[in-house]
Amino acid sequence: MFKQRLFTPGPTPVPEEVLLELARPMFHHRTAEYRRMLEQLTLEMKYVLGTQADVYTLTGSGSVAMEAAVACVVAPGETMIVVRGGKFGERWSELGEAFGARVVNLDVPWGTPPSPGLIAEALKAHPDAVAVYTTQCETSTATVTDIEAIAKVVAKTPALLVVDGISSIGAMPFRMDAWGVDIAVTGSQKALMLPPGLAFIACSAKAWKKIEATKGHAYYADLKAYRKALAADWDQPYTPANVMVRAALKALAMIKAEGLETIWVETRRRAEAIRAAAKALGLKVYSEAPSDSVTALVVPDGVDGEQLPKVMAKQYNVRPAGGQGKLKGKIVRFTTMGYTDAFDILAAVAALEMALAKLGYKVDFGAGVAAAQKVLAQ
Repeated sequence: MFKQRLFTPGPTPVPEEVLLELARPMFHHRTAEYRRMLEQLTLEMKYVLGTQADVYTLTGSGSVAMEAAVACVVAPGETMIVVRGGKFGERWSELGEAFGARVVNLDVPWGTPPSPGLIAEALKAHPDAVAVYTTQCETSTATVTDIEAIAKVVAKTPALLVVDGISSIGAMPFRMDAWGVDIAVTGSQKALMLPPGLAFIACSAKAWKKIEATKGHAYYADLKAYRKALAADWDQPYTPANVMVRAALKALAMIKAEGLETIWVETRRRAEAIRAAAKALGLKVYSEAPSDSVTALVVPDGVDGEQLPKVMAKQYNVRPAGGQGKLKGKIVRFTTMGYTDAFDILAAVAALEMALAKLGYKVDFGAGVAAAQKVLAQ
């Protein structure tokens, strides 16, 4: 019997205390007990997002919150600007097209973040744009975007700034109100240490003015319905994943006890350890602006990039993720967020060394582990 160590950038490992909450008996959601849970979850998520705005809990993956952020904001024929630098930037674009928006795509090279200047130029060229959609951590490329700098640009215009923080919120600095983000979305299965199944979305006052003025296309993801239900009695308009909400309270209590700032520092240290190990092994970090929540390494020449994560999983029970889209077979990705510690990182690096050697790459065994240890020991 072998322990599996999960290093995919979603879902991520779930603490035992949270798993035990999921195993408790089922209960009814149309009760005062559940409404108290939802009220508490809403307050705790305000802390995680750095906002005074209500945070709405939707049942589904992070994509349902992304859908709400398009369907309830952009009317058919209206213009939305989308930064595309990976698979999830492309998802914003696909959502816009699905709901009849006029989508202006800002394509940046994969592994490269958009500059504030690029956003400013796009807004100048398209003054009718109602929103700019971007991603803080592009999971497919492990690239981080300077949301704070971009928010300053967008704030000078009538447009909204909408951010996919699914792979970053809870792992990296994110301050919705202080930065001026208008809509933020995230999901349960990343830094929040939960299984897939919950999505979260918060909207600024500026965003709500646009939502109220827009005849939305949504039914299940109708933000107006969620706002009405929450305001009336801390309720939700449709059947929620009530057991997941109960588990979320346990996970968020753990996050709050440690403190977000501490978590941000520890997540960065783990990412730096992976990057140091890569350098010691002669590997390259893929991104020009590496994220701290997900780290992507370039598969070296002569190594089968599709086999590398498979060998790590099958032979050593360490499961990273391979590349997506045009990066399939070219990178391997490791999560450093959530319920992951220093010794998990060392195990992942050791497994990487052994798998590379098995696939024909010349490895100085222990070089990567030692480099990671030096970072983690600081």
